[in-house]
Amino acid sequence: MSLGSLFSNFKSTMYKNYGEHPGKMLVHTGVLGWILSSLAQVSAVFFNDKISAKEKSFLIPQEIADAGFNIVSFYLITSSFKQIASKLVSTGKLTTKPIKSFLTKNGYNKNIGKVDFNIEKLSDFKDIKSEYRPFKNGVDVIASIIGSIISCNIVTPLLRNNYASKQQKKALAKMNYQQKQLQAPRGISINDYQKMSAMKYSNGSLKV
Repeated sequence: MSLGSLFSNFKSTMYKNYGEHPGKMLVHTGVLGWILSSLAQVSAVFFNDKISAKEKSFLIPQEIADAGFNIVSFYLITSSFKQIASKLVSTGKLTTKPIKSFLTKNGYNKNIGKVDFNIEKLSDFKDIKSEYRPFKNGVDVIASIIGSIISCNIVTPLLRNNYASKQQKKALAKMNYQQKQLQAPRGISINDYQKMSAMKYSNGSLKV
């Protein structure tokens, strides 16, 4: 296939999946961004010659777990916000004056807010579609943005810091245990040998 045909197919696919669903596009592109960012971060640690193998054995799993927290929390929270907002719009609970007037005029006002009520499935939906679609898309986008802000700035940092704290305690406990199993060579004290061993294992500092 030519480059022009590939680009044309790409545009058609994007429009088919996201043309009328900009909120969904924000969620998916956000997840893709987190995945690429996480891959870059893990690769930076893996290919860094200045980081020892022992440090990498701790840092790489931590970076992978960090990526998992970022991706999962972003997707779950952002998509949940979007779905809730979308449901409020489709049931008529969250609406505009023209949409509400349409529902009342056509005898749907008693169904407004019910879980099984969906404006988009009404037989005469085409009469209000031009007003409904832009409103619903706008609500989806706003809800997705709010969800992403809460995920990236509140939930994910709390989960990540809690996990990092626990992993650091485990790493320090393991390091202390390894040092206690060591016996000092002749000519130096056990305290001096433990200090030397600690510097060897941590390369002077424990990176988290």
